[in-house]
Amino acid sequence: MDACAHFLQLARYNVWATRRLLDAVANVSDADYRKDVGLFFKSIHGTLNHLLVGEHMLWYPRFARGVSPKVELNAEVEPDRDRLGQALKGGAANWLPLIEDWPAERFDGALNYTNMRGQVMSLPFAPTLAHVFNHGTHHRGQITAALTALGHASPELDLVYLLQEEASK
Repeated sequence: MDACAHFLQLARYNVWATRRLLDAVANVSDADYRKDVGLFFKSIHGTLNHLLVGEHMLWYPRFARGVSPKVELNAEVEPDRDRLGQALKGGAANWLPLIEDWPAERFDGALNYTNMRGQVMSLPFAPTLAHVFNHGTHHRGQITAALTALGHASPELDLVYLLQEEASK
């Protein structure tokens, strides 16, 4: 599989998993949604905000426009849970056309950006892009664990379920 096809698959998975997770979270009371359940970003809400910050407000602009915004990783950038969910869904979808437009050689290059401490960084492009999707998987896993601990249903988010779904179409 070529790099573009691989990352398009990861981007599709990101869209699919984000939607499934948000569908499950929609059934959670506001008290449980905002409760400190011991996650790194405290609550389901805090972790979803972190996903918006990390994936869409920091990494997306770095990859899409070569700019390095500054925003705290624990910032509550969207207090409203419905708007937060819509921003996460829209942000996940934005990766697909971006990746489709990159020439094959882009994946072999470097991503140059400035990190949160003001240091200029140059990292391998493809592994750093893999980090973005892996990061989302990590935090979705934390949220599914929180859902289970709170007594709520947790969605199946394994990549293989998306692959099975796509194969059946």
